[in-house]
Formats: sequence, structure tokens, C-alpha cells
Amino acid sequence: MKAVYDEATALTHDGQDFVIATVVHTQGSTPQKPGAALLVRGDGSTVGTLGGGCVEGDIWFAAKEALRENTGPQYKRYYLNEDIAARDGLVCGGTMYFYIEPLTGDAGGRTLSAEIADAYAGGPSLSVATLVKSDRLAQGARIVVREDGTSEGTLGDAALDAEAIETAKDVMPMGRTARIHTDQGDELFVEGYTAPALLVLIGGGHVNLQVARIGHMMGLRVMVTDDRREFANNERFPMAEATNVAPYDRGVDVFPVTPNTAIVIGSRGHHFDDLATEAAARTNAGYVGLLGSKRKTIMIYESLLRKGVPEERLREIHAPVGLDLGGRAPEEIALSIVSEIVAWRNGRAGGPMTMEPYHLDRLVAKVNGAAAPR
Repeated sequence: MKAVYDEATALTHDGQDFVIATVVHTQGSTPQKPGAALLVRGDGSTVGTLGGGCVEGDIWFAAKEALRENTGPQYKRYYLNEDIAARDGLVCGGTMYFYIEPLTGDAGGRTLSAEIADAYAGGPSLSVATLVKSDRLAQGARIVVREDGTSEGTLGDAALDAEAIETAKDVMPMGRTARIHTDQGDELFVEGYTAPALLVLIGGGHVNLQVARIGHMMGLRVMVTDDRREFANNERFPMAEATNVAPYDRGVDVFPVTPNTAIVIGSRGHHFDDLATEAAARTNAGYVGLLGSKRKTIMIYESLLRKGVPEERLREIHAPVGLDLGGRAPEEIALSIVSEIVAWRNGRAGGPMTMEPYHLDRLVAKVNGAAAPR
């Protein structure tokens, strides 16, 4: 999404009009999820995607018409029935809801698009709550909530403002989205904007080297610390934004750890893992993972409890780290770790996606002409 808001900032600075179409809600199987956005310039060229195919084509046409006719924002529902899906070779059968917002260029002005682009680039995070549909309030009204806790704007309803602000604060740290639907039929789309998640590696050994490579490929920012210079340098970790040579109990101190940070601990020994885990546990990192066996984990947890690390914090640590893929090679272990981090960022447990057996049971019964099992 960074490219969309970088372009929006440039177009605004140049005084050019454009449209941003955003997926604000989905039901069922769809090619894109809430937060996906498409910017349409005056000449019809685009940045971003809504999933391609006829869906994107129809929304592109609506955006072009909005620019041509100088209309206000629109809220559109798009049902992906079998005929529509078949045209594009899709097997989706869900419903997508779009917010199509024409935006006017304002040369020289500081814009919301610029703030969002700055957040993606590592600047202060923010969230935006937009009233995308309402029969009683002004469509397009929005509240901007910034990292320092301040807010700007109103939706025209004090109670709704309060709910929107709290939701905006919740989605901000991880850059997530949320939907608010009221009894009066109001629809709000709330989205947080923040820099890509930070991956901090304590220990620059074989496994964490592969974690860095895979994590970087997944768009994570990488920083590495070790107490040995030969294991924390830009030659060994060329993808790292920063490396730090320091004792394991102080290695993370120089990094900008936030709730949107994942720390993976894999030092050169049990004693050092103990120090590193204590240091990581005392940060506000949203994810802390410890490489090693259950036996080592239990020993370290006992030590940390005796040092006063809260039980609640230990329960948040992923140890042993990673999903159970059965891998033994550093690359396989790293894949399991980064997979768990991706699941954490998306609020998922990380289990298999294989459908339940009863789906196939019913299909077999249907094909064979028998009664479907209940």
C-alpha cells in the first residue's frame, strides 16, 4: 500500500485529481481483503490492485466516472457469483464492499496521504476511521488518530467518535483494519498505518541467518545483535537495517522495539539465552520467540520467574519458537519461525487450511447419488 500513498502524495503536490478505491469489507472467499487499494489517475492509469479481473475493471470504471462527473464518495457492494468468477477463472463466491473516494489535488499542502506515506516509511504511526456509509451522517467524514494519542476530526456523533477512536488505537500498532457497524446502519472502516514489522534477531548463528533471509523476503525490517562482531555485521547480514555488537542482555536496547516487533532469540548458549530472553521479555515487543528445546525453555522460565519476570509475560513468549513443521535444517527451522510470525501478525493460530473431511464426504455422496451424510 505504500506505493498507493506515495503516488497520492505526489499527485496532490502536483495539483492533480485522482480516486482511491479501497476494499472495506468482505464476506466469504474473495481475491483481496480489507485494506487493499487501487489509485486511479485522471488518465486512467493505476497504482495498486483490488485483485484484478472484472472486479477491478468495474471499480476502475466507477472511479473514472467519479472523476469525470465530479461526484462524491461512493460505497459499492460487489457479489462474486459463479458467472462473474468464471469470467476471470476465479472460484471465489464471496462479497466485496468498496469505498470509492475522489480526491482533489492541493499543490503545496501537507496532506493525509503524505502522513500515511511517512508512516509506511518509518515515521509516526496513525489510524484513520472513515464513515463509508450512512443515511444520517456525512459520508466521508473521518477521524485521524495519531501515535501521540491526539485525534482530529469528527463523524458527527459523539458516541460514534469515541468508539472509532478506541478502535483506531487498537489497529494502529500492527497496521490492521477493523469494521464498525451500528444499529443505525452506519458503516465505518478503520485502518492503521505503520512501518513494516521489525524483526530483531538476538544471535547471528545459522538459524537466525536464515530467519533474516526469509523474513526480509516477507517484507520485515531486520536488525541483528550478537556479542561477537563476526556474527553481527553487514557482510553476514546484508539485508539488515542495523547490526549491534553488545552483550546479550543489552543488545536490543538500541533498536526501536514496539508492539509491531518480533524478537527471535538464538544465542550461543543456555546462559546467554537466559539473559537475552529476560531482556526481550522486558520490552513491549508483540512477539518474542526462543529457539531450543522444551527442557531448556522450562529451565529459562524458572530462572526468569525467580528474577521477577511476570508470569503473564512468559505466557506470551513463543517457546520453543516456530510452527511444528518437523524440519531440522536451519532453512526449515527458519521457515517455521517466520511462518509463526506471519500468523501472529495476522491474528491466526497457524494451523493447516485443509478443509474438514465432511465437505468431501458430501461431495462423494452427491456424485454417487447417495444421500449426503449428516
